[in-house]
Amino acid sequence: MAKKDKTAHVSETPATQWLRANKVAFTEHPYDYVEHGGTAESARQLGLDEHAVVKTLVMQDQDAKPLIVLMHGDRKVSTKNLARQIGAKSVEPCKPEVANRHSGYLVGGTSPFGTRRDMPVYVEESILALPRIAINGGRRGFLVQIEPRVCVDLLGARPVQCALAE
Repeated sequence: MAKKDKTAHVSETPATQWLRANKVAFTEHPYDYVEHGGTAESARQLGLDEHAVVKTLVMQDQDAKPLIVLMHGDRKVSTKNLARQIGAKSVEPCKPEVANRHSGYLVGGTSPFGTRRDMPVYVEESILALPRIAINGGRRGFLVQIEPRVCVDLLGARPVQCALAE
């Protein structure tokens, strides 16, 4: 099989279909996915500030109800602070196979757009102050750049303050 030309259009994903259906302007940014490379690797390859590369994290509350947290690539989520702000007793990351089932995406390729299941979305408030963010486009090795307001305006993301330095 021939190696894909990196400048070529990346095939549709549920996320890009959702973005187009909602008339969201976005740019596509494919990169070479590296297992456990995370946002540091994608930011390095694409020449982006890791702070503006946003992770999509599938978590669950004490009742195993799933939720999505959008966090800066160079920050961690304080699950205690998040739980307090959303009125939950506790919040924890979902196991990868559970996250895959809820989102319809593989971990490392999870996008908040076009998920299999509707889930509440929470966004670290400081992300909304950025001019543009890079966020997963629904496949490992594929980010899209958008205006962060899309997360609030179209996903109904609620701003929270739960970032911890890595």
